[in-house]
Amino acid sequence: MSRINLEQLRTFLSVVRMGGVGKAAQALNLTQPAVTTRIRNLEQSLAADLFDRTGTGLRLTKRGELLLRHAEQFEQLGELVARDVIDPGGTEGHLRLGVSETIAQCWLPEFISRLHETFPKLEIEINVDISTNLRAALLDREIDLAVLLGPISEYSVDNLDLPGFDLAWYRAVDQVSSEAGFFDRPVITYARNTRPYRELKAELFQREGPGIPLFPSSSLSACFRLVEAGLGVAALPRALGAGYVAQGKIVEFDPGWTPSPLRFSVSYMGEPRSHMVAEAAQMAQDVAEQFEAHKIPL
Repeated sequence: MSRINLEQLRTFLSVVRMGGVGKAAQALNLTQPAVTTRIRNLEQSLAADLFDRTGTGLRLTKRGELLLRHAEQFEQLGELVARDVIDPGGTEGHLRLGVSETIAQCWLPEFISRLHETFPKLEIEINVDISTNLRAALLDREIDLAVLLGPISEYSVDNLDLPGFDLAWYRAVDQVSSEAGFFDRPVITYARNTRPYRELKAELFQREGPGIPLFPSSSLSACFRLVEAGLGVAALPRALGAGYVAQGKIVEFDPGWTPSPLRFSVSYMGEPRSHMVAEAAQMAQDVAEQFEAHKIPL
């Protein structure tokens, strides 16, 4: 039997967990032919077929199921070595990070700075998207760490709670409400398929009645610009709006109620457990708490 290497076992585990070569290649940042070659070389080394290849996909053979248990043990030992032996400064790899735009505009730079300081050889890929897409990407193992409106209620996901973001109502500096009240103009809000949009829509209907148009947007910076231009009012994070208010671009107003704060979590797959990803998640929580305490200037 030829020697088996850890990269072959890692590739084998990824194919099993992702359900196919294509998704495994994306998760490993490899080409599909490279993944296929690793699996074939592993099968040749073991002189055994690990997968039944059918028209509907791949299914583990009995030999493949036996290897799966051993490969998971190797993986766990590797994580123990990474945790207890390897200096963080020598940690190499690729961290795929997904964050919501609220986080991207607040404490993401400080978080990335600390990650790079702790893991200087780590390649960090950043994806900014809405929480719905980030959740799907994490569960599909397309990203390693997600900072999103959470938590994610899945047994396979570990969540760390983060401080929330209070919302405030904003309007243009020269905007004067008519007799119709504060909501005589459209309400600019988060993207349509997000929790803040759904909750705000329901609250507006209950408190103000039907007929108030909503202008959803996936860009918070665009929301603030539209408010500044007097095209509508918006309930947006005070941590972001404070700078616009200080510059005299927009003003806060109080209609007598405010949507509930945005609650975020940093989430990652608990199995297989990655020491580096778990440490990055804890680092994100620490940075978020310091931001909340204003230890990091706005």
